[in-house]
Amino acid sequence: MNRLQKIAQLFSPAAFVHDSEEEIQKLEQLIKSQQIGGITFFHSRHSAAANFEGRQEKLTFDNSLEKLKSLIKRYQSISKTPLLISIDAEFGLAMRIEQTPQYPYAITLGQLPIEMEPLIFESGKLIGEDLKAIGIHLNLAPVADCNTNPNNPVIGYRAFGDDKEKVSRFALAQYKGMIAGGVAACYKHFPGHGDTAVDSHLGLPIIDKTKEQLLQEELYPFIAGIKQGVDMIMVGHLAVPALTKGERLPASLSKHVLKDLLREELGFNGIVISDALNMKAVSELYPTKGELEWKAFEAGNDILCFSENITEGIHYINQNATDEQIDLSYQRIYNLKNKLGLNTASKPTFSKLNDNKANTFNQIVAQQLFNTHWDKAQIAHLLKSKDKITFIAAFNNLEDLKTPEFNNLNFRETLQLEDLNQQKLDLITEEQACILGIFLPSAKPINQFGMDQASIDKIKALSQNPNVLIIHFGNPLAAKTWQTPQSKAILLHAYQNLPEFQSQAWKHFRSTL
Repeated sequence: MNRLQKIAQLFSPAAFVHDSEEEIQKLEQLIKSQQIGGITFFHSRHSAAANFEGRQEKLTFDNSLEKLKSLIKRYQSISKTPLLISIDAEFGLAMRIEQTPQYPYAITLGQLPIEMEPLIFESGKLIGEDLKAIGIHLNLAPVADCNTNPNNPVIGYRAFGDDKEKVSRFALAQYKGMIAGGVAACYKHFPGHGDTAVDSHLGLPIIDKTKEQLLQEELYPFIAGIKQGVDMIMVGHLAVPALTKGERLPASLSKHVLKDLLREELGFNGIVISDALNMKAVSELYPTKGELEWKAFEAGNDILCFSENITEGIHYINQNATDEQIDLSYQRIYNLKNKLGLNTASKPTFSKLNDNKANTFNQIVAQQLFNTHWDKAQIAHLLKSKDKITFIAAFNNLEDLKTPEFNNLNFRETLQLEDLNQQKLDLITEEQACILGIFLPSAKPINQFGMDQASIDKIKALSQNPNVLIIHFGNPLAAKTWQTPQSKAILLHAYQNLPEFQSQAWKHFRSTL
């Protein structure tokens, strides 16, 4: 390859599954004219995080999977060298593509005991197999951040927790599983995005800690991963002044972070990929098109993800970079493609996804979690002492819940939370218990995890009654929105609002009664 072609291999712009034919043809032209190295798939322009955060609505389609496969085939067919296809699939293809296998969130898997580490490996393997089955080569996962800030607006449910030892072991297990599944994977978001209060899609987070503190917490899982052979790391758009000689410069644009710390001090020799360059933390720093791409490359990024200025970026890098800089990054990308079998032109082949295996896996995880964390004696003491049990559903249609497992519980009454009035609330007394099922609308904390204030107020009232048992299907961090010092209800975390988790929960109750 000549110099310009090598530079083009650094770029992995966004490709949208649901896009206009005009935009699809623009990307095709870019692939043909610039010979870029790869593309990163997102669901739609509407739902790309830098555009979507803060919106209530979400676009859904029935044909996303077939559309994705069609586009992969279409884009690969016109590329002179095979494209490296990547996607964010932290909990499976379902993170981006509807009606595909969804696996538990990292926060859910993080609740498993450490001795169940093989399940974490299996989750990575299943996810990797699903991606490989549709022609995707690189999963931009796992998250290796320690979520030490419970109010973190962007990491939260995406991390394995706040215990650095468990995060280190589980991130590595899932990473190895993805590799075993047949795809490449990467740790993110170096040097650690867990203790931030700003979403880097929307602004620049700042971590004001000493280097010693960072080495003991944020950097710990990354250091452990590097020692175990992790060969790709995504760098986050967050400022860490202790690592940049006091500058509030994003880590993704800092030589001090990428070259001095990551390469020299920590001895990392693999590929460094930037977080999406359209994110507000970096996208508005440089008014001249292409300068951001050059600054990111100069700092030490090998792959430039979601660049919006490809042609200008190639020009800027060509004008400023040395042959040695270009060759070093190009060779890393070439070696990765070679490892994945991508340096010889080939048509993508498609196979079936792990739908049945995903269902079985999710049931096993749910069963293990409930056996580990739920106190059967406590549940039995409350429910067996009552003559009547009412079930209240929050944020879910009762008709959707009425599976055989649910119906076997023979509740005296079932009702929606919105139908709960003071008269019914007063009936929950010594003789009557209540199970409140909270089916959390969103795992993200924005807009109170998707819950309206009127419903939160009713949940708060129910939580203060010792005759109430709350089963919380969703991100456990959301409980803070309705828990108060006066809360006396029994709280059982079910971690995910997935059918398999619901089924296992009802079976668990049945075995208790």
